[in-house]
Amino acid sequence: MLESAKIIGFVPTSDAAKARTFYEKVLGLRFVSDDKFALVFDASGNMIRVVRAPKFQPQQFTILGWEVGEIEKVASALEAKGVRFEKYGLPGQDERGIWAAPGGAKVAWFKDPDGNILSLSQHP
Repeated sequence: MLESAKIIGFVPTSDAAKARTFYEKVLGLRFVSDDKFALVFDASGNMIRVVRAPKFQPQQFTILGWEVGEIEKVASALEAKGVRFEKYGLPGQDERGIWAAPGGAKVAWFKDPDGNILSLSQHP
């Protein structure tokens, strides 16, 4: 029933101005609109709604992620824009924060200005 429907991602923010700068200028998502409930971005044909939520606690797990072809290259580009990758002390996590999972995937986690955990992943 939903197998051909597009996914819409929702991310909370308490500061829409900071969030817009981060998602648009740092991550490079195309800004679509501000409908006063959320900032709307296009992420390769998928809608990301950065929802105004004045009071919330960021979750301690990934809420949004991107699958990339060359994680090291994308991580370097984001680091050049000021993104810091989280280091969790996982076996196989390198000094940059990129974790090599036992199955061959690679994952790197980072936070947006509200503390939401986002990720990059590369799958074999």
